[in-house]
Amino acid sequence: MTARHKRRLERQFTALTSRSPMLRRLLAAIQGRPGLLVRLPLGLVLIAGGFFAILPLFGVWMIPLGLLLLAIDLQLLRPFVSAAIIRLRRKWSLWQRNLRNRVRN
Repeated sequence: MTARHKRRLERQFTALTSRSPMLRRLLAAIQGRPGLLVRLPLGLVLIAGGFFAILPLFGVWMIPLGLLLLAIDLQLLRPFVSAAIIRLRRKWSLWQRNLRNRVRN
């Protein structure tokens, strides 16, 4: 079952990076094996920084990004993170469709 979740997460990464070459390069660099030493501490720092959302530099945006980084290595997080990405992508496409419909009318 974990291989299935890993493939699902990789498909979501591909979908997220399909329109952004810069994001694709960044994600490819982070997903590499040497990135393991960077991913885990960076993911934990991002999640911890997200709890300081009242400060100007920090924000709630850091928590999902940290979870995304941790999901690359931690099998327990993969199903939840990939499901969240799917939901966000669906909401984003629905929001864009509604915006296009408003502009047309």
